[in-house]
Amino acid sequence: MADHVLETRLWLARARPDVFAFFADPRNLARLTPPSLKLRLRSPDAGPLAAGAVLDLRLAWLGLPLFWRLYVREFDPPYRFVDVQVRGPWARWEHRHQFLDEGGGTWVEDRVTYRLPLGPLGRALHHALVHRQLHAHWAYRQKRLGQLLTGGHERRA
Repeated sequence: MADHVLETRLWLARARPDVFAFFADPRNLARLTPPSLKLRLRSPDAGPLAAGAVLDLRLAWLGLPLFWRLYVREFDPPYRFVDVQVRGPWARWEHRHQFLDEGGGTWVEDRVTYRLPLGPLGRALHHALVHRQLHAHWAYRQKRLGQLLTGGHERRA
């Protein structure tokens, strides 16, 4: 089954170290996720991200409880980091975050490479539902980033 790729780019009127610090705090992940997913960090006392960090998450999709374990494979503050799923709902999940200075602010670039399980059924689910849901979740995430970090001073590329 082929991988799918979701790429987004958002400019925020904040300095790169500040934007990176926001992302490096795992508690902020729930603040960027649509409430309907009920995302919860299962270890709320987790410190800032670092290479080798493991995040255990719980969420709900279509009312089904799901558990998700992410591993921070690469961490290069304040420029980039990569998290990958080691257990969870996806057959593959790799999320590359990159932060670039420009014009007194920061470009936040995301590239998610993902694949659903279940072969042909997973492909059908992606086409019928998951693709739209994931894009809607990412649109929510970008809107919330703008609200939380800049009071609405952002632009998409």
